[in-house]
Amino acid sequence: MTDLDWSTPAGLAAIKDHLAARIEGWRAPVAYAVALSPASSSPEWVFPHVNAPGGTHGLPAVVLATVLRHDGSTATVPLSRPELAAAVESLEPAEACTTVDHPNLAAWRQVLAELEGNPAREAVAVFVADLEDPVASEADGSMRATFEGHEPVL
Repeated sequence: MTDLDWSTPAGLAAIKDHLAARIEGWRAPVAYAVALSPASSSPEWVFPHVNAPGGTHGLPAVVLATVLRHDGSTATVPLSRPELAAAVESLEPAEACTTVDHPNLAAWRQVLAELEGNPAREAVAVFVADLEDPVASEADGSMRATFEGHEPVL
């Protein structure tokens, strides 16, 4: 993929399309996030950044799905520290595009740091293909509860 342009929004969109075409059955999720398991003092899943419905950050979803070999369907997928590190490394070239923010990279790096500092915590990737899909996990329900005007059906 060295011939693709990581420095422009159009280039990032082309990279997203290129990667998505390589995932069998890919369908872009309407929402997704990386979540960190609750800390001992809190029962809540931690979401440093949620890509809510209507968001524009599609490349990170494809990168994460590529690393996890996931098709974008509604699911909560365990995410190991090495897998998250691979996703960060794969998405880092996007920082060459300085005209857009990169909140997923910042969030994933935060989760990586927490996993390194507290090995008892776990990470998951939460994908929601359709808001009408049944909630796939507690983390999924927690993420959907952050969407304005949406009450997840458990």
